[in-house]
Amino acid sequence: MNEATDEFFASLPARAPAVLRAPITGTLQIDLTTGNRTDHWLVQLGPGKVVVNRARGPADAIWHSSADLFERLVTGRAQGISAVLRNEGTFGGNVMLFLVFRRFFPNPPGVRDPRETARDQVGRG
Repeated sequence: MNEATDEFFASLPARAPAVLRAPITGTLQIDLTTGNRTDHWLVQLGPGKVVVNRARGPADAIWHSSADLFERLVTGRAQGISAVLRNEGTFGGNVMLFLVFRRFFPNPPGVRDPRETARDQVGRG
């Protein structure tokens, strides 16, 4: 497993209060494949909290992709919905868990909030 993915999963519990404000609860299993090997992550989501384990288990939803795609997701170089639509990753189960979980993925490098851009323009004008 690569360092960016390990750091991403390690950061989830600390980031959960800011990201998980909706009252959603469930378990998402993430299966990441490299060659003939599959690494499993079990992410239990709740309002304002996340518990992450390196395991398989009963899950309300399962995300499967290559480890390379997931590394691009956690570094902002790919988008989750786009990857599913291009069939680069698959998802089954409670789709709300995926929609909530994708909020943890960063924006692409160089992307700015349009409100910040507008404020900058007004400040210069």
